[in-house]
Amino acid sequence: MSLLTAGPPAPAPAPPAPDPTSATTAGRARWERPALAGLLVATAVLYLWGLGESGWANSFYAAAAQAGSESWKAFFFGSSDAANAITVDKTPFSLWPMTLSIRIFGLSSWSLLVPQALAGVASVGLLYATVRRTTGSTVAGLVAGLVLATTPVAVLMFRFDNPDALLTLLLVGSAYATLRAIEADPGDGMHPVRWLVLAGALVGLVFLTKMLQAFLVVPALGLAYLLFAHSGIPKRLGHLLVGLGALVASAGWWVAIVSLWPAGSRPYIGGSQHNSVLELTLGYNGFGRLTGDETGSVGGGNTTGGGMWGATGLGRLLGDEIGGQIGWLLPTALLLLVAGLWLTRRASRIDPVRAGLVIWGGWLVVTAATFSFMAGIFHAYYTVALAPAIGALVGTGAWLLWQHRTSLAASGVASATVSLTTVLGFFLLARTPEFLPWLRWAVLVLGLVVALAVAGLGRLPRQIAGAVAAAALVVSVAGPTAYAVETAATPHTGSIPSAGPAGTGGFGGAGGGPGAGTQLGTPPTQQGQPGGAPTGGFGGNVGAGGLLRGSQSTDSITALLQQDADQYTWVAATVGSNSASGYQLASEKPVMAIGGFNGSDPSPTLAQFQQYVAGGRIHYFIGGGGFGGGPGGNQQGGSNAGSAIAAWVAENFTAQTVDGVTIYDLTETTSGATSGSNA
Repeated sequence: MSLLTAGPPAPAPAPPAPDPTSATTAGRARWERPALAGLLVATAVLYLWGLGESGWANSFYAAAAQAGSESWKAFFFGSSDAANAITVDKTPFSLWPMTLSIRIFGLSSWSLLVPQALAGVASVGLLYATVRRTTGSTVAGLVAGLVLATTPVAVLMFRFDNPDALLTLLLVGSAYATLRAIEADPGDGMHPVRWLVLAGALVGLVFLTKMLQAFLVVPALGLAYLLFAHSGIPKRLGHLLVGLGALVASAGWWVAIVSLWPAGSRPYIGGSQHNSVLELTLGYNGFGRLTGDETGSVGGGNTTGGGMWGATGLGRLLGDEIGGQIGWLLPTALLLLVAGLWLTRRASRIDPVRAGLVIWGGWLVVTAATFSFMAGIFHAYYTVALAPAIGALVGTGAWLLWQHRTSLAASGVASATVSLTTVLGFFLLARTPEFLPWLRWAVLVLGLVVALAVAGLGRLPRQIAGAVAAAALVVSVAGPTAYAVETAATPHTGSIPSAGPAGTGGFGGAGGGPGAGTQLGTPPTQQGQPGGAPTGGFGGNVGAGGLLRGSQSTDSITALLQQDADQYTWVAATVGSNSASGYQLASEKPVMAIGGFNGSDPSPTLAQFQQYVAGGRIHYFIGGGGFGGGPGGNQQGGSNAGSAIAAWVAENFTAQTVDGVTIYDLTETTSGATSGSNA
């Protein structure tokens, strides 16, 4: 029967015999809820323990969250400072939960990062609920949630303030809503369109979180509904158009408002060269990420032989930089996807298990292919978007193999899957030989023994077979769990954090560029005080920060910035958002980030900056900051306004050194005459 048949669906096959992995068995009431509670509590501990040790984490986003807590205008636009000079180079939705938390609880590491950790716990719980609903198996849902919870890069992002934590939660929600729409039968009075509207709206919110990355899951969601929903083809197409309309409305309202808002009364759109949110969406954060043509970026595109952001190609996600963060169960998930589609080939057209496989498999394949071959800016932590799909496929595929364990083919695939996972885990652990050196050998030996036992799973008594399956799960997740715990135990700061033990990743990967194989930055103490010398990054000195790490204020600098702060629009200005961030977080006063993140945006121009200074709106200029005014100058065709401003300040104002940082008082020229009134 064609999957696209418009006729009535074939009757569902008779339900299988009761199985201990099924949520419908009598044992459900005794252990399902405690098991789920245990998973969520353990996840919460993993994501929340010692959370404040990371200080501001990525101070670029932390400063924007602080700014939004002081100004609703900055909140709406995602401005880097409360005086609304320039926005971050993303849409602002991911900032809003953190900003509201700061408004309620005050500025601290915990108020900043706890919303991220809670998004992680919610993602695990929602993935469990989604897989359990489609398979009818509590165990399948628990396995899916466990895999997501212990993926090293997921632990990293759910303890960090980048947009990826909220992105992951919303994506899982969109998959759940789509599967509910597929499940809904209009003949029984159910309303699939409502669920599709929710799915589309959630994808739209993902767009407002991280722009075009949201659309990587859309082909999988749309294809699954088109193939497996109850209605005829014309209605299915109409329903999808309604869902698409919800997506456009959810994503487009903010873009429309910003585009129509007079440019003179809103902040400059960071990451664009022409103050345009559409340019940011389609260029720097859009197709430029695929082609490498990113005006204003800090590096060129990749080639298959390597580049600023690491080598592209099929092996990228298992390479030295990324493999230990996401690769542990990636081949396993793909193998289980193929096995699952084969095992469900004779199922009813509306079979929810097969629909789930298509959604998670399409999500994984499209996103993994994009990450593997994109030639522009790429960081290892992006791969957290793969973790839910990997978890769902492992949980669903393992459950299907268990259901068919009496088949020689299924038991053989199960054995091969455990063997593959074991060998890959051994090689990934071998990349960090000083980290738990015994673990890789334990994984290899025990894994191969368990793989042999799995081959005979169908011939074993039920209880023994269950113990073997549990052992296979433990061996499979031992490596990523160890990396996950190490990730949670290690403070992370800077723009390019890396999961796992030191040396497992970094900027550009092996041979990929400055700071390769290192953790970038060190955690500041509370209120942005210095936490020690950085271990990576470049641009600026320790106090001033640089392109990839936030500045680190001191008591003396903070006191200087806070002096007469209310008389100025900005207490200071410096080139680059990271250079501005630490001073703003310490003083809790607006600090202008000249040129945005890279220091290469044309905002403000030299003429505009001179007008601000003449009007007495900026008190200090802090030297040594970001790329636009530091080594390297103009990047990828971006503006050199930052360099011009830094040169003009050095020529016309007297420098003073405070705790090793060069600071210029913009109210006093080199001749001693005031440069403008403090209006």
